[in-house]
Amino acid sequence: MSTIPGSLLLAASSPYARRGELWRAWKDHHGKEGSPVLCWQAATRCMNPTVSERVIAEAYERDAASAAAEYGAEFRSDIESFVSREAVEGCVALDRRELPPVAGTIYQAFVDPSGGSVDSMTLAIAHRDGERVVLDAIRERRPPFSPEAVVDEFSALLKTYRVATITGDRYGGEWPRERFRKAGIQYLPAKKAKSDLYRDLLPALNSGQIELLDYPRLINQACALERRTARGGRDSIDHAPGGHDDLANVLAGVADLCGKRRDQGPQPLIW
Repeated sequence: MSTIPGSLLLAASSPYARRGELWRAWKDHHGKEGSPVLCWQAATRCMNPTVSERVIAEAYERDAASAAAEYGAEFRSDIESFVSREAVEGCVALDRRELPPVAGTIYQAFVDPSGGSVDSMTLAIAHRDGERVVLDAIRERRPPFSPEAVVDEFSALLKTYRVATITGDRYGGEWPRERFRKAGIQYLPAKKAKSDLYRDLLPALNSGQIELLDYPRLINQACALERRTARGGRDSIDHAPGGHDDLANVLAGVADLCGKRRDQGPQPLIW
């Protein structure tokens, strides 16, 4: 637009979290005398009085924070970034795509299964090196795919790292356990909820106590995670609406497993 004299850009959106381009535009220009950008903020019925008051009232009754953003044009204060991009990128080993298995190293693995039609199926393998968690390998198979074929592929990789037991979420009931068992891998359901795994991952990211692979989709998913405050005051951490966190999920899971190994002391190889 800088090359077109007199050009005009109009943008309209419902506000969301206090970050991103819309938030920056609002901070820089809203209510600022002499600003070259006109920033207009108004509730739905101010802009369109034909919208039913009953519809808006019912929306506030269901979820006041969501309705305040959608109909009140207010930025949400209950949604914040989970971790800064600077912290995540500071943990990345540049140009490192994968580490080969090393004899004598104890590896942990976490998987996020999928049915193959909507979400990716992901796997992360890591080990502990002193006080640091080192991510060795990560896999993502994006839909559509055959779940059985991906289990076989992941199992073959796990065996190269001498991993015979993996942990994953409770997706699909008995299916992941049965399929991995046929491939010679024991599947254990995770004891922690995903939000708790993310919460426990944050200190490692902020302190640089984890080494990440140079994998842009993983980095972007971790940076896009959101912390929401529920009505009861408890925080939950998850991807944004319409987003994905399959890679971030397995990172948090395998980091937690490596932390348990540290707490429990040296463990024998099981392969």
